[in-house]
Amino acid sequence: MNALTYTKSGTKASTNTTLDKAVFGLDVDNHELIKQAYTMYLANGRENLAVTKTRGLVRGGGKKPWRQKGTGRARFGSIRVPLWRGGGITFGPTGQENYSKKMHVKAKRQAIRQALSLAANQKQVSVIDSISLKEAKTNELAKLLNKLGAKRQTLLVVADIDQKISRASANLSEVKVVQPNYLNVFDVVNAYNIIIEKKALDTISSWLNPSNSDKPAPAKKATATNTAKDTAKGEAK
Repeated sequence: MNALTYTKSGTKASTNTTLDKAVFGLDVDNHELIKQAYTMYLANGRENLAVTKTRGLVRGGGKKPWRQKGTGRARFGSIRVPLWRGGGITFGPTGQENYSKKMHVKAKRQAIRQALSLAANQKQVSVIDSISLKEAKTNELAKLLNKLGAKRQTLLVVADIDQKISRASANLSEVKVVQPNYLNVFDVVNAYNIIIEKKALDTISSWLNPSNSDKPAPAKKATATNTAKDTAKGEAK
């Protein structure tokens, strides 16, 4: 699979860049894994602000509204019971709820691969040699993106976020700049254009390629000293 390639000035290069098939060329049968990663991102960014008061926290209600018997009305010990208007809330949020979700590392990486594959299949991924701005001006970055044909929501994946790129993109509401190791399903799915630097593309391939990222840690080699100690322990037993 190939992606359109641009020079750092914004002109089309003579040859396109070949994307890593293990990262950008997956056949996505369903979107269930992408959905899980997307909802996990939203849940982990949720702020727990909702707090309600129980009948013990609502002000007032210290006096019994009427005597227990003889009035013909239902018995109540406080005007702040949940059945009354202005009373406490039953089983409401306390501010201590935990809405965060977790996914296995391999599952998260697979979800990112699937999201990138869908974007590449829809021709939303392009490669640029490098993004180097002379000045930290919003207009300069906007002109470069216009040459690249990047409209609507754009995700810039750069090897290093310097001060110029950070300041130039701050006033562009539809542009988000990230480093390759911070890619996530939420940003990839919401981006209409994904522009990746060549250095960042190498980092993505080395990070997300299953042959590199999903390998188990190599076993420690037994040294001569450890072998001798194990032999001595076995003889002692």
